[in-house]
Amino acid sequence: MTQTDFLAGLPIEIISAFALIVMLTDALVERSTRLCETLSIVGLLGGLATSVYLHLTMPGQTAFGGMIVVGGMSTLYDAIFCGAGIMTVLLAREYLTRVGGMYDEFYTLLMMSIAGMMLMGHSADSMPMFVGLEVMSICFYVMAGLMRNKLSSNEAALKYFLLGAFASGFLLYGIALVYGSVGSTAYSAIAAKAVSTQFPTLFWVGIGMMIIGLGFKVAAFPFHQWAPDVYHGAPTVVTGFMSTAGKAAAFSGFVGFIAPTMASAAPGLEKAKVILALLAVGSMLVGNITAIAQSNVKRMLAYSSVAHAGYLMIGLAAGNAAGWTGITYYLVAYLFMQIGAFAVVGILERENGGNLTLDDYRGLARRRPGLALVMSLFMFSLTGIPPFAGFFGKYYLFSAAIQADLTWLAIVGVVSSVISVWFYLGLVVTMYFREPLGEWEGGDAGISTRTALALSIIGTLVIGLIPQVIINIAAR
Repeated sequence: MTQTDFLAGLPIEIISAFALIVMLTDALVERSTRLCETLSIVGLLGGLATSVYLHLTMPGQTAFGGMIVVGGMSTLYDAIFCGAGIMTVLLAREYLTRVGGMYDEFYTLLMMSIAGMMLMGHSADSMPMFVGLEVMSICFYVMAGLMRNKLSSNEAALKYFLLGAFASGFLLYGIALVYGSVGSTAYSAIAAKAVSTQFPTLFWVGIGMMIIGLGFKVAAFPFHQWAPDVYHGAPTVVTGFMSTAGKAAAFSGFVGFIAPTMASAAPGLEKAKVILALLAVGSMLVGNITAIAQSNVKRMLAYSSVAHAGYLMIGLAAGNAAGWTGITYYLVAYLFMQIGAFAVVGILERENGGNLTLDDYRGLARRRPGLALVMSLFMFSLTGIPPFAGFFGKYYLFSAAIQADLTWLAIVGVVSSVISVWFYLGLVVTMYFREPLGEWEGGDAGISTRTALALSIIGTLVIGLIPQVIINIAAR
């Protein structure tokens, strides 16, 4: 390993090293929860700072034989992953202690999953992308089942494991077929040789299987079937992390091999665009329509996550620079508004799973006006109401579709957003205009939870009011 290789992988190495330090701290130090929490935040900040430094000093360089890249979009992905990790760490201790799931190995699993995500975000080759995906996924399987004495958490872990194993099979076999047709796993070589390959059918079957494998990971239709069960059964802080950082990591893998292929003018490209567009349509409509029927707030947000995967896939179907920029912006916006929404759900949730139904939110504005206001802000943003971040995210993606002559897809996206008004703003109406039913035990939030919630609010507002902050970075 050369010095360049070592430096290029330094952010991932720092995160991995701190994951091991946290694991040893958990094993050797009694009552180490706060220390593990502190070490996790220090490690995440160190990994993020190193990534930014390398972006400024080694932009565009490659390492490990061209398998990973430094700077550019990978730095923004690192910011998404580390930001999600920091907010999750801040939320975790209070929530997990209250619901009886506070095990210090949570911090090690979180850090290792982020290391896997960062490897995906830095990948310029299918092999490190697959390795990063598996590292992330294995940690997710355990985190979903963290509440060992809760049947729904055990069910979530088992379903996610089976789902993930199935997806990995598709992805790896697709990589093998693409390698067999073009003789390389590097994204740039795949795009360059796609035009002249002697095995175009084999190539597109491989690309299709890779799309299916990653489609499972982003919970896109029709590969979403168990995702809502997983999101519902997992601890709420884990659900927020998986549905944001995990989705962002999977889309970093998507963009990595789809973007060069879309620019290659390979035969069969138009059919691939149509397939991606149909997946986007199915995800948006099925996710939003099914979310209307949910009476559990956590499950409603889980189904809406399927719809948001559909919005993001509009950028993949567009296959242009505006689409890639729109995906990146939307991932940042979704990070803040989705983790913020789940943070509020976690604050209100009781140890026996109480305060999770829509009826439990009736009259919340009278009991906890601050939380009701904050939840309303996130609901407005998820709906796509200006001037919040969600509006501009959808605007950039729909604009990309129109530029790619997929106006019909943008129209479906707008219709889907209108459908989502029913349940997003329906929750706001419930909080402000419905009479409470029976006695209600309210939630409380400590300083770390309030800090995470404040970061979510600031992020949702700032990148909504000043979207160019993210757009200028993403367009580089």
